[in-house]
Amino acid sequence: MADPEQKRKEEFLKSQEAFRENAFIIIKKMDDWSNMTPRSKHLVDEILHSIFFLGKINLVPFSPEDIFCDRDILDALKEKYSRPFQFYDKQLPRRSPFSCVLDMIVLQKKTENEEEIKKSLRDLIKDLKDGILASSTICISQKSKADQSSARYYGVSMSKTCHRITRKLLIPASCLSKWDEYVAGAVMTYCPHDIKKNYFDGTIEVPENIRCEAFSLTDDYIKMDPCRSCHNLFGLNTEETKEWPYGNCAEPESLSNLLKSEEVVKNHTRVHQNAPENWQKAKTEVLKELTNMLKVKNFKWTGDFYEPF
Repeated sequence: MADPEQKRKEEFLKSQEAFRENAFIIIKKMDDWSNMTPRSKHLVDEILHSIFFLGKINLVPFSPEDIFCDRDILDALKEKYSRPFQFYDKQLPRRSPFSCVLDMIVLQKKTENEEEIKKSLRDLIKDLKDGILASSTICISQKSKADQSSARYYGVSMSKTCHRITRKLLIPASCLSKWDEYVAGAVMTYCPHDIKKNYFDGTIEVPENIRCEAFSLTDDYIKMDPCRSCHNLFGLNTEETKEWPYGNCAEPESLSNLLKSEEVVKNHTRVHQNAPENWQKAKTEVLKELTNMLKVKNFKWTGDFYEPF
């Protein structure tokens, strides 16, 4: 009879190997896509850094050399994209790798073709083991439900970025360096412990007439109601009672992109008034927790977030 502890270890190592295999598939696909997609090289640069960072802090660490079994591919990437290899162990990514995949596909398919975008994402996910390094949900936002010709703004969830601590690192990183200030403020109200702060309320209420819809990428594109967390953060109407970790869902990234680009929507978004010192206190608390988590992972952070070329 097999030793249960030995079996558990084998299953654990097998699950961790999925990280390496999926990382290789995603990077290879992104590099191939970039060769046929103008103005997309920066997305390959960014995803290399993001995946290398996640490999370094993984439960079983993977170096860039561990990810590429083909030395020729490794050398070619080092020549084309040297900076991710230099900074993955010093600087933090601003978002999850799959957000870069999303941007690449949006560039390819054009923003108005949301069904093609969803299908391309799902086709890639099907090639990945256990969905690791992928997202399970996509969200599309528009400035008006009535005007379906208006620009679409996309976002993906962090649900299967890797393991739990990865999300707890990337959500604060996105708040501090990537997301629109309104979205970041809303998430920081609950971040990093998923408990609402008693000194700061950055939650917002987006206009009721905007479109903000999420769909499953793993279950036939089923429309998903906003979770209770997204209701608490952004005032989205829902009957859902389930709370996911604050900032984990696809809605924050999608709404962030909407608010960055649609000034009218941002001007009609309701925000709470907070004293500047409380804003700073909230940021400091999030940064402190982020720094402490990195120390636990023995990551020597320079304090910088990575900028792709």
